[in-house]
Amino acid sequence: MECWVNPDNSITPVLQYSNSQAAIDIRLSYPLCFALCALLARRGAAANESPPDRVSIGARPSLASESTRSEAIRLALRERGYIEGQNIAIEYRYAEGNRDRASAHAAELVRLKVDIIVVAGGDLPTQAAKNATKTIPIVMTGQGLDPVEAGYVESLARPGGNVTGITNLSRELGGKRLELLKEAVPKLVRVAVFYDPATRLNVLDVKEVLPVAARSLGLTIQPWEVRDADSFERVFAALNKQRPDGLYVPGNRLMNANQKRIIGFALKSRLPSMYANREAVDAGGLMSYGEDVADSYRRVAYFVDRILKGAKPADLPVEQPTKFEFVINLKTANEIGLTIPPEVLARASRLIK
Repeated sequence: MECWVNPDNSITPVLQYSNSQAAIDIRLSYPLCFALCALLARRGAAANESPPDRVSIGARPSLASESTRSEAIRLALRERGYIEGQNIAIEYRYAEGNRDRASAHAAELVRLKVDIIVVAGGDLPTQAAKNATKTIPIVMTGQGLDPVEAGYVESLARPGGNVTGITNLSRELGGKRLELLKEAVPKLVRVAVFYDPATRLNVLDVKEVLPVAARSLGLTIQPWEVRDADSFERVFAALNKQRPDGLYVPGNRLMNANQKRIIGFALKSRLPSMYANREAVDAGGLMSYGEDVADSYRRVAYFVDRILKGAKPADLPVEQPTKFEFVINLKTANEIGLTIPPEVLARASRLIK
């Protein structure tokens, strides 16, 4: 009998069933960073057929933020009859923004002959999955480029190929984040903006989206290029000399992997900061504005269900988020000596006290 080691160091046996039992041979690799997860179950059933009879689960996310996201998927799948530990198995692979690792994970999942690959985290894992297979259905979610321009789908209404899912095409989010930061910090004038030149969406924000919004708000944008983890200390040192009024942190793998360092710098510098995702605010960042990730992940279950019941990704229109959230960490505001106007607090979806 094979076994795996769980994150709490307990041992779980790997159960193997025969084909006649309509079950799955589960093998779990300890997660490295959330980028790719594969959902294994029978595919091609009639639309009115119930999910598979036999269940095994094979996933244990290790990062708190990803645990929250994957839990949203699991709950939504349960509502559709896919019950954890009974008729669906999940394999997680974490790439931590590493292109080679993302490609290796995608190739590994293809070798495992999974039924669906669910990609979370934008362009890097989506491109890796698409490069690895032209036949296994891919459900994408998370911030990224226009999937049509990127070549993932032929159109949003008729994706073609094997990719569908959820994409965020709104170019208004960057401007909205600056607007909310300005409202929270009325004296804000100079805003430092971190960006990774290897992330095309970040470059688009810095060159096109944010400058337009900044001009209308009377702000000055100060772009700071961050290419790798080693770049942060150099940028932090420069910012300590220039002393901007605020910090704008976009969403990408590099920023997420170094989230604790960025938040720590902002707190130490008493710098009001705006982030693209709520996980940063949960970790001590001041505020965030972006899609309601939990809601988007619930929609992932819809795509998984349709595909497992026989629908083709080519025929499932790509969706865009319909719910957004504005989160403020009041503990952080107090720590940096910031009093946020009541009218701004009233607009928040969630306040961390």
